[in-house]
Amino acid sequence: MEKKKTIVVNMKVNGEDVSYEIEPHLSLLRALRNNYVYDVKCGCEEGDCGTCTVLVDGVPVKSCLTLAAACEGKEIWTDKGLGYNDRIAARLQKAFVECGSVQCGFCTPGFIVAGTAYLKNGGKADRHAIREAVSGNLCRCTGYNKIIDAIYVVAKEIEEGVLA
Repeated sequence: MEKKKTIVVNMKVNGEDVSYEIEPHLSLLRALRNNYVYDVKCGCEEGDCGTCTVLVDGVPVKSCLTLAAACEGKEIWTDKGLGYNDRIAARLQKAFVECGSVQCGFCTPGFIVAGTAYLKNGGKADRHAIREAVSGNLCRCTGYNKIIDAIYVVAKEIEEGVLA
């Protein structure tokens, strides 16, 4: 039996340099999960749900649609990594709890990552803009209002200088 062709991809995941030996066609989602990064959730694997959203060099991407090989030398942040290393993301995680934005919790990591990107890129306390910023993420439980509320609360705190 012929051995499958593999490549080595070097990247930084949640602040840590990693090297993953992967098959060239593997998605970033599968590369992360195959290497025990389980906070990146696997929803549809078709780019529809946004549950697998991560930051790649600060840009929110759906990891199921991103080739791991395309992330050579890039910096990847997940919900968990952001929560431990970024004040805005940590505050947003707390706001999700305070606002009742978490029901089943499956979509939450993707929303946190997308919301963090919005806030870190100058996003304002504007419900329409927030809704637009997270429009690539789906939730079957909450009806979105509480998710928008949580991001709005943190945006307001940033605008008021409470959170810098």
